[in-house]
Amino acid sequence: MISFPSSIRGINALPPEEKYAVYRMLVPDWLLVKYGIDPEALTFERLSVVKIRAPEGSRALEIEIRRQAHDPDPMFYLNMADTFNNQLLVLLVVINDPDAPRFNTDIDPDGNRTQLGTTSRNVPAEIAAMRAGLAPGQVRAGLRVFRQLVPMFESFVQRMSHDLFFIEPLSYHNAIVFERYGFSYVRGLQEMRAIDREFRPGGTLNGKLSGLTPFRNDTAWKTVRGRSWAIHDGILGYPFTGFHMYKRIGVNTGVMTFPDATW
Repeated sequence: MISFPSSIRGINALPPEEKYAVYRMLVPDWLLVKYGIDPEALTFERLSVVKIRAPEGSRALEIEIRRQAHDPDPMFYLNMADTFNNQLLVLLVVINDPDAPRFNTDIDPDGNRTQLGTTSRNVPAEIAAMRAGLAPGQVRAGLRVFRQLVPMFESFVQRMSHDLFFIEPLSYHNAIVFERYGFSYVRGLQEMRAIDREFRPGGTLNGKLSGLTPFRNDTAWKTVRGRSWAIHDGILGYPFTGFHMYKRIGVNTGVMTFPDATW
């Protein structure tokens, strides 16, 4: 097995053909097959639908895959970077079902980007998305394929001579999903356990599920999605930030902070 440079910055410094050959490993073949994308040219109907942004001198990588070149949203988006201590960090990974309805939760009524609801919100769109089964931050339903992505990431990281990589859950439901696939916490484990405890009957968060908003109905504590929407709605009293997780290659840590969870 041929090893890669041990950093994103190192890969980005390779000659273009070598660099893109390395990053091609992070383009899921099953996604190309499913949507009829040419696996060699990375085109659909002769138009490029895969973008890899990895400029020389940068510590970051972005990959976007669209079903058609002019689609507004990528089906697949990946943003990875080197940390300052030369570890690998997945900043964001998104998988959208291009055939699913779109909910404009990312754009507020004034046309501004909501930045995942951190700067503004489109509450009517969020309510519609929630009722359609989506979680906070989603504009379309996903393809439910994270299970297939984890081995791909692990293989890539291993080729870079690392034995683990890091990820930052942007929402409560992300953290729970990552737990299910073997991730554990660098920071945030005790807080996640406290959130679980306080959402259960008798807890302070459970007591706030009064129906004050559509995101705080009295059964929200029972599901991952219900809790995540309530947290997105501000039930904690502070933003869901500062959580850091890691995945060691080939290891499932078995961490479960919501043991009897249903989606």
